[in-house]
Amino acid sequence: MITTPLLNSLLYFPLRALEGSPREAGLDFEELRFETSDGQRLHGWWIRARRRPALAHVLLFHGNAGNISHRLGMARLLVDAGFDLLLFDYRGYGLSTGTPGEEGTYRDARAARGAWLAREGVDPARIIYLGESLGGGVAAELAVEHPPLGLVLQSTFTSIRDMARIHYPFIPAFAVPDAYPTLDRVRRLSSPLLVIHGELDDIVPVAHGRALFEAAPQPKTMHVLRGAGHNDLPDAAGAAYVEMLLSSMRDAGR
Repeated sequence: MITTPLLNSLLYFPLRALEGSPREAGLDFEELRFETSDGQRLHGWWIRARRRPALAHVLLFHGNAGNISHRLGMARLLVDAGFDLLLFDYRGYGLSTGTPGEEGTYRDARAARGAWLAREGVDPARIIYLGESLGGGVAAELAVEHPPLGLVLQSTFTSIRDMARIHYPFIPAFAVPDAYPTLDRVRRLSSPLLVIHGELDDIVPVAHGRALFEAAPQPKTMHVLRGAGHNDLPDAAGAAYVEMLLSSMRDAGR
């Protein structure tokens, strides 16, 4: 079995330095600092929609590389469309303390949700979880425990064990922990699911997105973006990206 430190070194690529802020992107925001159940201090940005009231509140779970400052383009797209947004860094990323790990990211997700719901004007019935890549695995776990208005899985894999078969084929499958078993979790969803995947994704093949979609109960929707890869989905979709989110809200019957 792969040891946890080795697995983590192959899985997480955090950056500590923030390379920008919402202010530089012309966005109104509030700094948030909150604590996890095991004592880590996390950092995030609550970015308010340009329209009031907001269409919904989006809790964004970023991927395994960089930090929240590398998601400002997506932030502007969502906020301009009328969504409130919480961007936060997992432990070990950006200004958050600690070292990343699977169970830690789950604790971080619960802490972020709790800290946001404690803010005035955040309605728990209007929260959408949006997970990109590894963040989809984190969001899916939280969605089973605390069902949102909708779950968006963007460029998300079925499990780390399945990903290892692609990127580390020399490692026997039995030696890879079954981390982020997203395929198993989507089967237990009670929220509408939106799957967005790039046709040309060479990191998480589109077959993973299709498998997640097939496994999930209704209501569910999938969009495969032609010509898009792993990290360029919002840019590739443009205004259609926002329409996908709005459509997922309509599926929720709200």
